[in-house]
Amino acid sequence: MKRFLATMMAVILVTGVSLHSIAKDGNNTSTVVEIAVSNPDFSTLVEAVTKADLAGALSADGPFTVFAPTNEAFSKLFKQLGVKGIEDLSAEQLTPILTYHVVSGNVMSSDLTNTSVATLNGKKIKIDLSNGVHINDSEVIKADIKGKNGVIHVIDKVLIPE
Repeated sequence: MKRFLATMMAVILVTGVSLHSIAKDGNNTSTVVEIAVSNPDFSTLVEAVTKADLAGALSADGPFTVFAPTNEAFSKLFKQLGVKGIEDLSAEQLTPILTYHVVSGNVMSSDLTNTSVATLNGKKIKIDLSNGVHINDSEVIKADIKGKNGVIHVIDKVLIPE
């Protein structure tokens, strides 16, 4: 029993430290787009959003919940598609993919449940909390980066609508 309690206290301590570092990444004066632009891990996402001409829409009042894939997630997708990068994809190809990563509302990780939710492109994503937090087949690797018009949750894989 003591070992179990010690393990639980360690988990709580590590979780608290992680949540503290996550909270420092976002602020309530920057939009979700400004937060992405200021983070080098999202440079490919920013390039895609710019090419698809979605930056203005995602800078609006919102609120938006953005499931943001990292550069590494995009690299995996490019390899899977056999393309070099964003330059090989058109705005028409990028728009449905990017809008599939955005949900209306300010959905914090504490608000998530096992469910399906409609994205801005009208298709649904599946949220699964049974073993960590998964959005379809991607894993949330950082959550609750707050902006003035929404929240970002970082994911390890680009979501592709069916």
